[in-house]
Amino acid sequence: MSIDLKDLSARLLKAANQLWTNSTLRPSQYAQPVLALIALRQMEAKFDAVHGEHFANATGRMKPEPSDYHAHGAVFLPDNARFSYLLSLPEAEDMGKALNTAMEVIAEVNPDLAGILPNAYGALPDSVLRELLRLLEPIKLSGDAYGLIFEYFMDAFASSFMEKGGEYFTPSSIVKLIVEIIEPYHGKIFDPACGSGGMFVHSAEFVRRHHKTPSREISVYGTEKMADTRMLARLNLAVHGLSGDIREANSYYEDPHGLVDKFDYVMANPPFNQSEVDRSRLTNEAGVVDARFPLGIPTTNNANYLWIGLFTAALNERGRAGFVMANSASDAGGSEREMRRKLVESGVVDCIVATSPNMFLTVTLPVTLWFLDKGKGSTPRADEVLFIDARHIYRQVTRAHRDFTPDQVEFLANIVRLWRGQEEEVDQGSAPLMTPHFGDDGYKDIPGLCRVASRAEIAAQDWSLNPGRYVGVAAGEQPDDEDFRLKLEALQEELEGLNAEAARLQAVIAQNVAEVLA
Repeated sequence: MSIDLKDLSARLLKAANQLWTNSTLRPSQYAQPVLALIALRQMEAKFDAVHGEHFANATGRMKPEPSDYHAHGAVFLPDNARFSYLLSLPEAEDMGKALNTAMEVIAEVNPDLAGILPNAYGALPDSVLRELLRLLEPIKLSGDAYGLIFEYFMDAFASSFMEKGGEYFTPSSIVKLIVEIIEPYHGKIFDPACGSGGMFVHSAEFVRRHHKTPSREISVYGTEKMADTRMLARLNLAVHGLSGDIREANSYYEDPHGLVDKFDYVMANPPFNQSEVDRSRLTNEAGVVDARFPLGIPTTNNANYLWIGLFTAALNERGRAGFVMANSASDAGGSEREMRRKLVESGVVDCIVATSPNMFLTVTLPVTLWFLDKGKGSTPRADEVLFIDARHIYRQVTRAHRDFTPDQVEFLANIVRLWRGQEEEVDQGSAPLMTPHFGDDGYKDIPGLCRVASRAEIAAQDWSLNPGRYVGVAAGEQPDDEDFRLKLEALQEELEGLNAEAARLQAVIAQNVAEVLA
């Protein structure tokens, strides 16, 4: 079931206004109590489905234990911890106390949720809590909606908190495309900037859609430096019947998972263009660069290529990676160009996809999706990179927001599948797109859509990984001035960063003034 973004936004806006007007919470604190209630709503829906399918007639000694529900991917909910029970409580009941009790008993019978559920509902007026329950009761969500909801709250009420350092939650259609291209059927999945854990949730959906059980096929490992976001990721995993090893750490300086050569899949949306990384902490006392950064350390004050190096290091000998990257990284010069040359010459660059602007909810900038494959070296594609220009493929959701439809995601992933010599998939309705483009001929270069370039061709383009330099334009279209477009996109990226920093500073100033005047 797709999310009704308009209805969801309206309900979240009302919920936030309840908290703004009738509580002492700061805007950046709105998300946690609301997300926990939405999670409870989802937990009950899953619990009811599992109970009805497997345990509805179980009685006496056959009565199921919490572990029986866990085995079917559901969080066990005692009677007094269900959303419907709380919603039905009489007006005279202490709702704050009832919610705190509900969260406590859920954690007692579901150890994965210990320490991550809020326990301060007593600080909110009962009338606000009842209204929140009423507002959230009709919401029905599927897939990973937590990043979307969290991003909505931050965008509407605390944008400075959300956008600092170019950190953006990844839209679900972007994550789905990454998952469809790297195909995480089985193995260890790592996200060193995991946010709400959306990459893991969509990986599990991919496995489930291919008729396998995620808990048996994949294990997930994440790193997140923000404590509250790490809790959100753990909550998101639990709601979707997953467990994982999510550590609180700064991936530049800490390596809690011992990542080098360890993982079958890496997926990430790292912060863009982050500056001021302490380079002295990336080398040992002898000045040797940590093995987590095999491409070296850029001389520019920009961490994009540190992340790319880290993703490369984390893959085992047949591992695949898919990640979101700022457009400017594809053509960056100086030391970053040398790091890109080293990466291309290693033969691990598999595919690069350019997307349109407005795919993210809070920012307009277009992004590029990079895919690496360490197993590609033993295939006929060893010396090639596939470039896809998807800037003209999207659904216009609202005036300022675009996404990929399921058939568009499948279509783009099928281009990669054909290039790899795999069978195309049409379960999501991509056949009407596939047939006119590729027919029964298998992969072929199509101007304006996709092109395979050799390593020599990439070297001739100064090691650029910008799809626009290779794919060309469709018949009948006018060629863009690629250099002008690149310069304009770079300026847009810089403007987005400056706007985020301005919003952050504005919030800091407002908070400081409020503290002085208090």
